[in-house]
Amino acid sequence: MGRAERRGILEEIVASKRREIIEARKRRPLALLQEAIAGAPALRDFPGALRGEGIHLIAEIKAASPSGGVLREHLDPVALATAYVRGGAAAISVVTEKWYFRGAPEDISRVKRAVPVPVLCKDFLLDPYQVYEARVLGADAVLLIAAILSIEELTELLAASSALGLASLVEVHTEEEVGRAIQAGARVIGVNCRDLRTFAVDPQVAARLRPLIPPGVLAVAESGVRTRQDVERLKALEYHAVLVGTTLVTSADPEAKARELVGKQFP
Repeated sequence: MGRAERRGILEEIVASKRREIIEARKRRPLALLQEAIAGAPALRDFPGALRGEGIHLIAEIKAASPSGGVLREHLDPVALATAYVRGGAAAISVVTEKWYFRGAPEDISRVKRAVPVPVLCKDFLLDPYQVYEARVLGADAVLLIAAILSIEELTELLAASSALGLASLVEVHTEEEVGRAIQAGARVIGVNCRDLRTFAVDPQVAARLRPLIPPGVLAVAESGVRTRQDVERLKALEYHAVLVGTTLVTSADPEAKARELVGKQFP
């Protein structure tokens, strides 16, 4: 895949997601989603799961990615989530985008029923309608990607999430995006070392951006975490959590890999 082709994938995903939202609104108007919230599962404290001593693991479920292709054939979200929790994961991230990541929105509900920890809906959110969808499915938190949102859109989505009791993990990759996230009122900021436009991973992004995140805001490091040594490096930078996907999904023993990352010894 050439660099120019890679650079266009993010724009393709966003365009695809906008079409998806239009169709979803036709099938299920917002008013019906709002009514369905009454039957949604109880919320769990996503930020609370990332606080406390040490550095915490958000373990991700994703079957594929544009950069890595298929990561795990015949992926079972429930089996993977339960393995992660046995390994010490503090929260589970579920990628629900279906065309590029082979995800499914219903995986949120399945995972939420199977594990006792908070569940993050990880997708390309552009519209408050998607926040309502995530809440109905049982998500406790949503991902908001600063790279694809204006300050007005980010502020609107943060407000919509807060109104429904959902936490928001605001993902950033540049200094400007950190500033925008803080201006919009983000309380949990994820520093993604992967550039979503080129898919290149630069571990130094985590070190460069961490000082820009103010005290009182939870800091999560994303992408490029493979070993306990990587986790220790991020802990030394005062990150509260790491979000790990590919390393866990591709592991022959996801539970053991999760234990390694969190430093949890087998009984």
